[in-house]
Amino acid sequence: MTGATGNVGRQVVVQLLATGAVVRASARDPDSAGLPEGAKVVGGDLSEPDTLEGTLAGIDTVFLIWPFLAPEGAPAVLEAIAGHARRIVYLSSSGVNEDAERQTDPINQLHADMERLIEKSGLEWAVLRSNTIASNARGWAEQIRTTHVVRGPDIAATAVIHERDIAAVAVHALTDDGHAGAKYVLTGPQVLSRAEQVHTIGEAIGRPTRFEKVPVQVARQQMLADGRPPALVEALLASAETRPESNLITSTVEEITGSPARTFRSWAEEHADDFR
Repeated sequence: MTGATGNVGRQVVVQLLATGAVVRASARDPDSAGLPEGAKVVGGDLSEPDTLEGTLAGIDTVFLIWPFLAPEGAPAVLEAIAGHARRIVYLSSSGVNEDAERQTDPINQLHADMERLIEKSGLEWAVLRSNTIASNARGWAEQIRTTHVVRGPDIAATAVIHERDIAAVAVHALTDDGHAGAKYVLTGPQVLSRAEQVHTIGEAIGRPTRFEKVPVQVARQQMLADGRPPALVEALLASAETRPESNLITSTVEEITGSPARTFRSWAEEHADDFR
């Protein structure tokens, strides 16, 4: 497991443990990982492939979340993985367009580049192309708690997906046969704008809450003032400016897991205390 302390990765760990799988998680600081009992946490850093040996020894399958904005360093990591594992499952983006020479924004370009590297790695692979993840909304928590207004650049509406559903599909891809070479597009059951997501959170906490669109330049200044790395700011804002509208809703979650994808409303109700 990489990315085990993040929103999706933590859910993958929890659900893998529930199946009885042996789970080893890589973390820069194992002592602060806070993962569930049963998961073995080993020190490792994807930016330093030489540190991954202890994580990979004896491992059969790897779940990869790439945390960087560029694929540099990925070939060495994939080589290290291929020296031990036979299967890799990669968390990608539903925005990847295989027919495009270049993707619409830097984040989708990163995922497209990573997919190509993984396909050439010699590993058995599966790719999970996720739509907007519901847990991204946690970034609005402070604004909602203090002002009940979320101010930021608008982004084209998408079928937001619960991180538990991504994890559920990941568990099948990691533990079952029959997923080799698959590229699964994972979405929630309803296309929602940012304004609709914020409104839904407001209903979950019982307070009127709204979204206020701000110009990209204003958003850039604020994000930089908040201390976000400039490269990340530009990548996020490029997505806001160029993401095309999409009404895509897939049934992949239900087809693989047997349960329909959860709604954003259910996510908001589960996490209401984060916004109060």
